[in-house]
Parts: sequence; C-alpha cells; structure tokens
Amino acid sequence: MRQQKQAGRNGTTGRNATAAATLRRVQVGNALSAFGSGFTVPYMFVYVDEVRGLGSMTAWLMFTVFALAALVVLPFSGRGIDRYGPRPVLIAGAVVSALGAFAFGHATGTPHILASAFLFGAGVTTVQPALATMIVRCSTPATRSHAFAMQFTLVNLGMGVGAMIGGQIVDVHHPSSLTLLFTIEALMFLVLGAVTGGVRIPAAPALPAVSTAAVDGAERRAPRSDLRTLLGDKAMISVCVLAALIFFTCYGQFESGVAAYGTSVVGISPAMLGFALGANTLAIVLLQMIVVRITARRRRSTAIAATGAVWLAAWAAAGVAGLIRSDAMFATVAMISVYVLFGVGEALLAPTLGPIVADLAPSRLLGSYNAAFALVKQLAVAMGPAAGVLLVGAGLSGPYLLVMVGCTVLIMVLALRLRRRLTPLQDNAVRSEHILEGTGGAVPTEGARLVPELQHAG
Repeated sequence: MRQQKQAGRNGTTGRNATAAATLRRVQVGNALSAFGSGFTVPYMFVYVDEVRGLGSMTAWLMFTVFALAALVVLPFSGRGIDRYGPRPVLIAGAVVSALGAFAFGHATGTPHILASAFLFGAGVTTVQPALATMIVRCSTPATRSHAFAMQFTLVNLGMGVGAMIGGQIVDVHHPSSLTLLFTIEALMFLVLGAVTGGVRIPAAPALPAVSTAAVDGAERRAPRSDLRTLLGDKAMISVCVLAALIFFTCYGQFESGVAAYGTSVVGISPAMLGFALGANTLAIVLLQMIVVRITARRRRSTAIAATGAVWLAAWAAAGVAGLIRSDAMFATVAMISVYVLFGVGEALLAPTLGPIVADLAPSRLLGSYNAAFALVKQLAVAMGPAAGVLLVGAGLSGPYLLVMVGCTVLIMVLALRLRRRLTPLQDNAVRSEHILEGTGGAVPTEGARLVPELQHAG
C-alpha cells in the first residue's frame, strides 16, 4: 500500500512538472503573439481610413467583418478542440492569423481589406479558445487563477511594448511602415504556432473513487447535443451575459468611446492619450500578482463585483474630467486616472472569468465552452466602439457616461446574483485541496462540480 501511495505521488509530481513546463511555453508564445499584435492594434482604423484612404465607413465595416468571422468560426473551432485537442486547432489558427495579417498589410482596396479582415479575425478568434483550453489543461483548480492572471499580465505587457515600438515605426504618410508592422505581426503568429505546436498536453488525472459513479451517471444523463448541453447550463448562460456586459462596458470602450471622449470632449492631446494607455498597462503589470494573492481566498463573484465598483470610480473620474476641462492639467490627470482605474479593475477580473468557465465546463466540452466565451467577448468588444463613438460623436457625452455608469452598476448586480448559480468551489468559496485529499490538487471539472453537491447530500 505504501509503495502504491508513493507511486501515485511520483505520478502526480511528474504530471505537474510536465504541465508546468508546457504552461511556460504556452505563456511565452502568448506573450510573443501579443507583442506582435501591439504593433498593429492601435493603428488598424488609421491604416484603413487614412493610409489606404478608404474612409471611416470602410474602417468600421472592417471591424464588423472581424466580429462576423468570430461568429462563423468559433462554433467549429470549439468542436475541433473537443475532438482533436487544442494543439492542432491552435496551429491552424496561428497560420490563418499570419496569412490574414500579412494580407491586411498589403491590401489596397476595400474588397481586399474586408477579405483580409475576415481571414485575420477567423485566425485570431480560433487561437483564443485553444490557448485558454491549454491553460486549463496545464493547471489545477488551485493554480488556475494564477495561470490566467499571468497570461493576462504577459499579454498586456507584450501589447504595451509592441505598441511603444510600433509607434516609433509608424508613419501615416508612408504605407510601407504599416506594411512592415503587419508583417511583423504575421511572423509573431508563426512564432506562436512554433512555440506551442510541440508542447505535450498532460493527460487529465483520473477522478477519485468517491465521485466516479456520480460522474458516469451525469455523463449518461447529459444531452447528446453539445449545444443543448451548453444552452441548458444556466450558470454558463449567466456568465456569458455578465461577460458580454463587461467586455462591452470596458474593453469595447477602451480605445474607442473613452478615447473619443478624452480627445473631443475633455481636449487632451493624442500624446497624452498614449501616455494614459501606457499607465493602464503599467497598473496591470504592477498590480496583477498582488491582486491574485488578495483574491486567492475570496469569492470570484465578489472580485467581479469589486471590478464593477472600481470601474464606477473610473466613469466618475471621466465625468469630472469633462467638468473641469478648462483646466487642462487637472483634466488630463483625471483622464489618466480613468485608464489607471480601468487597469485596476482588469487586474481584479483576470483571475476570475476564465477559471469560472473552466470549472463549469464538462471535460468533453471544454473547447466548446471556451469558444462560446470567446464568441461573446468578441461580439461585445465589436459592439462597444459603435455605441461609444456614435454617442460621443453626436455630442451626447453626458448620456454616454450615464449609459456606461448604468452598465457598470448592472455588472455589480449580476456578479452578486451569479453567486447563487455557482457551487462553492466554482466561486472559490471552498479551496479545492480542502475538498478532496490525495488527488494532487488536480480535479477534473466534473469532479469539481459534483463533489460539493455529494458532500452536501451526504
């Protein structure tokens, strides 16, 4: 018996070492691809509108096509991850992203731009759920929040550095400078595919004996349709509704509505706007690991509600900046604080949503759940700029701020209501190592969902 226990410990140790090595490679590849994206993301609108001279309507249509690509591709990529694993899907997405970025940088006419945007969007939105699935498989319930937070930090750091370097290269009077940036991004996607293409995804450990029968019964009772399973998961639907509101209210406004408000209403310069974006990235990089430790023993729903409270302060600071815009210095400081507060909220959010989706998903549908979450995110981010820029551009800055404040309050309400649909483990109210002993801290998602219920029933 002692030898069997020792063998089990050795097996768990070996799995954890393999998972840690794989996770490091995935995180490095993710950071490098974010570095490449940082070269181009701030300049896509300018590239289409000014550099290629196709007008703002074509630029907005380009973003719409980008979101449409997500709507078309993500259901298939989710099923592909569940059937073939995340690695081949990620490689395919990285190659398609590289082709799309390269074609986008060489496009000159509207049809070419839109076709490239569709290809680009299809590739990027395929990569996202594949990376999320890799992170889930290479982490345990106890380490998952830290893994997602580290990914978020590295992505922001990579994009921030890329944007800083890209800003020194870009010249709207020389299209070749933008072509160079998109070519660099294409190469970074190929690097992502190369770095993560050879990783070994560790096999999920077996369920503990106490819950195996319950899990088998749950699998037999589960609907055969993957879509019906997902749509029938009320907790997942609640998470998607909350996520849509979060990404619409923050990320959908970040470089569009808030930027338009800051430059056209408050009157800060584009250079100061760039400084504010840098302050946002710096806040995330400095605070993320501290926030992970703070939230490690607190409910995830509470962390999401706290995110809403911080963002409410950010919108209040934006309102103050508009009121004191005659004092350029104080108005600029207020707008920079808006971006810093957004960064604080993002740091609170990073260790929560991804792990909740992972804990809700049955193992056989992990890719589909991540793809559904990515789809909601992509559509909400695409809708955000249209609402923000239209309201601010129409001179309705007051109603714009009121709408955003209302959405932020709703985020707080929905976050607290989500608590009722999550098990204590999913909400991080109960630590996984306190629920199951002897599993090495790695509990498959079905076990994570069923064990608290079985213990309560017992």
